[in-house]
Amino acid sequence: MSDIWEEFNARKVTPKQLDLLLADGWRHFGGHFFRYSWSFQNDNLCKVLPLRINTDFFEMRKSQRKILRVAEDAGVKVVYRSAEITQEKQDIFFAHAERFKDNKPDNIYVFLDEKPAKVPCNTMECALYDQDNKLYAVSFFDVGHNSVSSVYAMFLPEYAHLSPGNHTLLCEILYAIQHKKKYIYTGYCYDVPSHYDYKKNFKGTEFFDWENTWEMMNIFLYCYVFMFLFSVIWTNYQKN
Repeated sequence: MSDIWEEFNARKVTPKQLDLLLADGWRHFGGHFFRYSWSFQNDNLCKVLPLRINTDFFEMRKSQRKILRVAEDAGVKVVYRSAEITQEKQDIFFAHAERFKDNKPDNIYVFLDEKPAKVPCNTMECALYDQDNKLYAVSFFDVGHNSVSSVYAMFLPEYAHLSPGNHTLLCEILYAIQHKKKYIYTGYCYDVPSHYDYKKNFKGTEFFDWENTWEMMNIFLYCYVFMFLFSVIWTNYQKN
């Protein structure tokens, strides 16, 4: 396993610099950039897999089209605009944070600068409004020269039936395609099962192998299934 744990601070990066950083496994919260190749999941050391979607190969699944259709039928309005922190959004953040039992963030500025639209790069937001024009979900994403990168998403828990987390991510993907961006970086998952596994369900998803190479996720999944089946067979063999 590659042993990478690096960080630096920057108040400004250009769109092309952002592309290069994302392609090398970096992420950021505000002006704090970081990357690490390992973490702990259920007290077990595991490999971190940075993820991105290659828009050339993206194709919406039936379940994803349904999310957009349900939202449209419910009269949901989608608004893209420069990122800005307001009291209304902070209220959504704290309501959203109550969903977490562990690692509950203190405030929204853990993830975003006080001037998120410009520091450290061009950050947009995708806002979802219900039919009564009530804001119930917001996601923040960076816009590079040839890429888009998800930063953070939040929503009011009572709107969970509209799948707002997946909805805003789908909207970010559609934004990237509309603006002819080749990649959308969706964060990361692990090489073991976790609550981040839903990110693997988007067609065209690639993962970073920490050797300067991005591979299609389906290759990883095939290897993972093979290793799992082999371990089951080997365990049964030893018992017999």
